[in-house]
Amino acid sequence: MDEAGFDLLICQDPANMHWLTGFDGWSFYTPQAVLFHRDDRFPVWFGRAQDALSAVLTTDLPGDNIVAFSEPLVHHPDRHPFDELCELIRQRGWSSARIGVELDAHYYTARAHRHLVDGLDGARIADNRELVNWARLVKSPAELSYMREAGRIATRVMERALERLRPGVRQMDIIADVYHAQISGLDGRHGDYTSLCPLIQVGEGTATPHLTWTSDALPDEGLVVMELAAARRHYHAPLTRTAHIGTPPRDVARLAEAIVDGGNAALEAARPGATCADVEAVWQGVLNRHGYRKESRVGYSIGLGFPPDWGERTASLRPGDNTVLEAGMCFHFQSGVWLERYGAAISESFVVTAGGGERLCDVERAIRVIT
Repeated sequence: MDEAGFDLLICQDPANMHWLTGFDGWSFYTPQAVLFHRDDRFPVWFGRAQDALSAVLTTDLPGDNIVAFSEPLVHHPDRHPFDELCELIRQRGWSSARIGVELDAHYYTARAHRHLVDGLDGARIADNRELVNWARLVKSPAELSYMREAGRIATRVMERALERLRPGVRQMDIIADVYHAQISGLDGRHGDYTSLCPLIQVGEGTATPHLTWTSDALPDEGLVVMELAAARRHYHAPLTRTAHIGTPPRDVARLAEAIVDGGNAALEAARPGATCADVEAVWQGVLNRHGYRKESRVGYSIGLGFPPDWGERTASLRPGDNTVLEAGMCFHFQSGVWLERYGAAISESFVVTAGGGERLCDVERAIRVIT
């Protein structure tokens, strides 16, 4: 905060709120925030009155630092909860502070920003450019423990989904089993809801990455791609695998082979001191030698996440990103390649270590042939 020139942060990203305080509730559909002042020992939680008890139950904040706004302000046509947030800031003596807000956070609306700016005309308000997100990039040992637990659950989730891939099985039934496995967890440790829903593409749908399930039955032969994940205490391990019902055509097998080879080389290169761009270049080089090219980024940082995204919106494995890798950073290496008529992906979540990218999941890195 000192380096960025801020006295006060106002965080509306649910993952940042959780990371700073432990707050955990499905209340991000209404305005809420965590205020973090550089001179105060504790943050301040600000949210809807009926959610204040959630803050009591899930955080260690003192009672005076749990502040509820008036219920009539929910979905009010003219007034806004941030009108009372401005009053709180004035009461705390922060009305002339240098305030950093999360302009790119999913739940920080244009209307909320307008009420904040209009209500604090003596403050200097600027985009904090994901300051808290970047502070989350290197995981603590406790966080890595949750990431590895999520990886073990994700392994089970994917294996169960792959076992269900048979001609005539409905997509929705496969995904219903995915949800059961995600929440059941492992060894008495439950899984949380994931920030993205399970994704499945079949046949020509594999040419695009973000389709969800239908009631259609799987065909007698053809491609299936699934991007699934597991979350443990909201720490995520995503995983993608490609399967083919029946013997895959040579061009599909060649694409899968290129993706596996490129991913293996990239994971080997993902060591402290390398940059995000270095890792992407290794992947792209192998892909090019196989006759393919991927235009979009090949990976992004992951960790703590809430809907609608498990990415941290910081470092990306792509050309020009010179973020230097450090031990304890976590990424989803999303090696999907989508061609005109079909696509394939065999992705991995990994931790940066001195020995390269440590895979969080343990599912065979190959196209799964369903016979």
